[in-house]
Amino acid sequence: MKVLGINGSARRDGNTAIMINKVFEELNASGIETELVQVGGSAIQPCKACWACGGKGNCVHSTDNFREIFEKMKRADGIILGSPVYCANVSANMQAVLERAAVVVDMNSGLMRHKVGAAVAAARRGGALNTIDAMNRFFLVQEMYVVGSSYWSMAYGRLPGEVESDNEGMETMKSLGRNMAHLLKALNERKG
Repeated sequence: MKVLGINGSARRDGNTAIMINKVFEELNASGIETELVQVGGSAIQPCKACWACGGKGNCVHSTDNFREIFEKMKRADGIILGSPVYCANVSANMQAVLERAAVVVDMNSGLMRHKVGAAVAAARRGGALNTIDAMNRFFLVQEMYVVGSSYWSMAYGRLPGEVESDNEGMETMKSLGRNMAHLLKALNERKG
């Protein structure tokens, strides 16, 4: 089993990546393989609404690395979406990933069906619930199973590394990882 984490932050290895990696620690401890994709340093273009992805299984445009990210999403058993809070919502890069992925799945039904999804948000002060909700709605519309935690899957921090001081946030990430591992294993046993 494999879980793909997508860090939608402009900062590579910042607070959002730290949170995803905390979830990964629990998944790895349960024997689940993980991979982190960081979109920071690149720009994901918004959907062009050309509908050319129908029957192709991926976006036809290749001016950015969305196609590579989406191929990894299709192969993964689980997906963690992570974003910092920008204007009480996901980052622009995460929004572009969600939009393009949603259109590709709409045009190629079932590509994400029955995968496991979890969302995490790094917040300076507020807006985290809206951010988490945006990512969770993506999972729900793609017929995915959404994993919960012991509290909202968010942590506070503005400067890189500050989320590590949010003890409750880090414990919430651990709980999220354990819950995701449990669900992935239960679904895998049911397949076999």
